[in-house]
Amino acid sequence: MKAFIKTVNSWPLIVKLLLCIPLVEIFYGICRIINQAAKGNILMLVLAILTVVPGAAFMWLLDLIWVIVTGHACLLG
Repeated sequence: MKAFIKTVNSWPLIVKLLLCIPLVEIFYGICRIINQAAKGNILMLVLAILTVVPGAAFMWLLDLIWVIVTGHACLLG
């Protein structure tokens, strides 16, 4: 699972920016779930699950800003 997150973080910036589009942003939500499940942090796992369904409406904007500033999506670093 960690190799998958490393692969996603190694993609070019333009691909990461395209994944921040509101309907496609669910991919980052699934990546957050995978990342937190691999770490075993239950609280952050619940937060990652909440970013997929109710949080998708605003997470795309947060991820867009986060990718521009840090180079990876929020909670994937």
